Amino acid sequence: MSSTLPISGTGWTARVWALLITLCIVLFLDGLDVSMIGVALPSIGSELHMSTSSLQWLVSGYVLGYGGLLLLGGRTADLMGRRRVFLLALTVFAVASLAGGFVTSGPLLILTRFVKGLAAAFTAPTGLSIITTNFAEGPARNKALSIYTVFGAGGYSFGLVFGGLLTGVGWRWTILLPVPIALAALAAAYVLLPKDRPATEGGHDLLGAVFSTSGMLLLVYTVVSAPTAGWDSVRTLGSFAAVVALFTTFVVTESRVRHPLVRLGILRTSTLIRSCLAIVAMGGSYFSWQFIVTLFLQDTIGWSPLHLALALLPVGLMVTLSALFSDRLVDRFGTGRIIATTLTVMAIGYFMFLRIDTSASYVGAILPAVLLIAVGWIGFPAVNIQATNGIRNEEQGLAAGVLQTSMQVGPAVLLAITSAMIASGMPADPTRATMLDAYRPGLVFAAVIASVGALVALLTVVPWRLRGAPEVADELEPLPAELAA
Repeated sequence: MSSTLPISGTGWTARVWALLITLCIVLFLDGLDVSMIGVALPSIGSELHMSTSSLQWLVSGYVLGYGGLLLLGGRTADLMGRRRVFLLALTVFAVASLAGGFVTSGPLLILTRFVKGLAAAFTAPTGLSIITTNFAEGPARNKALSIYTVFGAGGYSFGLVFGGLLTGVGWRWTILLPVPIALAALAAAYVLLPKDRPATEGGHDLLGAVFSTSGMLLLVYTVVSAPTAGWDSVRTLGSFAAVVALFTTFVVTESRVRHPLVRLGILRTSTLIRSCLAIVAMGGSYFSWQFIVTLFLQDTIGWSPLHLALALLPVGLMVTLSALFSDRLVDRFGTGRIIATTLTVMAIGYFMFLRIDTSASYVGAILPAVLLIAVGWIGFPAVNIQATNGIRNEEQGLAAGVLQTSMQVGPAVLLAITSAMIASGMPADPTRATMLDAYRPGLVFAAVIASVGALVALLTVVPWRLRGAPEVADELEPLPAELAA
């Protein structure tokens, strides 16, 4: 297996399956780690004497490292060799997980979460680019990416269940569970990952890396701290101004250096941009909705963490089952139609959930909406396939980094807005009814996010159908001559 002789068929050998499953397990760990810690937060706060504002950094610290370095992680894999970068980053992830299970202070636990986020920023885009460079574009890549992305979404969903079970034993087990899994994946990856060579052309854009990483880190930090500091505070506004200045400097730098970290022309690739918008709508709406549902069902209704996890389990099951057929859907209908359809169904599910009241039954009111929302995640593999179609092998890591940066930073921004909406409407002495009233604007916001994403996806498909012309939404648009360099 190599990037020069990609796998073109779908009848794979045992070694090919073992390689793919190894990459899938590492991505599964990323999602698992984020959702398990969320369920364990109350127990961690009680034992380590952490305040609510400190606890949120156990989640935000991971996102800060992950979202801030994704672009650098993807490009580093392209330049230094994917196998080397993947093995090193996975080792760091395992060590940080082990250290986190034994720390005795909140700040040290937050630090280990940040380091794990940094490691995931390298394993995620590198794993995706290993697949796209070793599986030929078409049915083989569609099948591989469908399975791969399903593991990522499934890890987040099933992490809720594992978190609920392990927190009952002790919160440290939610931190330590990834360690043996990561070590086993590391051993398998060492044997199975195809050897590759660093890029023979191109260079390291250190200045661009500094500006992009600083801009992403500051953006994520500003967003997650804004609800506490105040969206209109001097600190928040000053931070946003600094973010704009950093990204402006980054764009100017990339347009002038000989070997840019991000070839600006790739941002004119229509399939990649549409995929980024779709993944922001999909992830942003779901994480905002799940955040509210978690608060409502646990704090307002009094459900246990395990009860909540089982209530949302249909989402994880639907995502997992979609691995059996999502690649065939893409082969038959194309990515554009699938993304538009699934996002539309997802938006309908959010609007159905607005019927919820303080005495609503699970089967009659909650489950139907959950099932429709789960359908939306069937389009997740199609988004990843669309993003990497037509991208040159030497830029697959960059494209993966751009897409996964959108997946991390976009939903983080939307979730912070949702949190601010809830906080501004929460009464001082809330009852069940007034708490639900405070949550409703956030629920409407989630529905609107998915609806806008569905509308954008539909606009790329419907016009061609109305004209009676073949659909070209999934084709790669040529770059202008001045941007092709």
